[in-house]
Amino acid sequence: MRTASSSWVLALPLACGLATCLGHPPERPQDQRDSMVLIHAATFPMGINRSEIRSYQKVFNIEHPQLFDDEVPRHSVMIGDFYLDKYLVTNDQFKRFLQANPLWQPGNIRREFDNGNYLVHWATRDARSAEPDHPVVNVNWYAATFYCRSEGKRLPTEAEWEYAARGGLPNVLFPWGNAAPDETRANFGDHIGTTTRVDAYPPNRYGLFDMAGNVWQFLYDQWAPYNAGTDRHHAERPAPREGVQPIPLPEARRVIRGGSFAGSPVNLWVEYRDSHPANGSSAHVGFRCARSVSPEPSSPP
Repeated sequence: MRTASSSWVLALPLACGLATCLGHPPERPQDQRDSMVLIHAATFPMGINRSEIRSYQKVFNIEHPQLFDDEVPRHSVMIGDFYLDKYLVTNDQFKRFLQANPLWQPGNIRREFDNGNYLVHWATRDARSAEPDHPVVNVNWYAATFYCRSEGKRLPTEAEWEYAARGGLPNVLFPWGNAAPDETRANFGDHIGTTTRVDAYPPNRYGLFDMAGNVWQFLYDQWAPYNAGTDRHHAERPAPREGVQPIPLPEARRVIRGGSFAGSPVNLWVEYRDSHPANGSSAHVGFRCARSVSPEPSSPP
């Protein structure tokens, strides 16, 4: 799954103009941030040293050290003040988005911008898969991006997400600390076999729910390994602006974090990173939104 793509175009997945699809978001009322957590600027270490891989193999009972290659090297990262949604975006919230933005309803997205699974769980009779307070799944990166933009927000960066997942706890394995994952802490390991309510498990110390398990979370960043000359990538590039941003080619991959209801303990590790196609609607992938405190001009990834 961990491959990178560097090709970018200003292509649109929908038959709409730049003003409609890529325009600046509307002003949102201040009380919108009641559902978000303010996280202050910080400099923190991200990734691990290669010399630490053996110890993590023992912690997670992983035979092959190559699994940890994409968490190498350890490097210093700077992030600015930002807000992050307390909860994953739910089915109910996304349905309301579709009512206000019919161009994003199933059947309106060009084929090359989705793998054919877009919102397929809503077309079945399985009531559990469409619970209003469960995280929305089977949405691609483009739909996640434009949902956030319609709320005057954006997808979080990988660095923002990881810092927030730690909940202010340094040198921990999971959002709650170092205790091993179990069924009281997160939805993982196919114990339940599907998604759960976005408030079903305790939040971390920042008040953020489901930062481990339930569904993987699409992030803003294009996928690239730290050891491919990108160890300074996070620190040098500002957070994306809530307005106009470049749109990747359909085959481009984006970073996903957090693990899912079918994931193993290592997927819940706050350092663990993986990738997913931008056009890959999946039953295991959802998202949450972020918002900059002081928006900065965006730059291409």
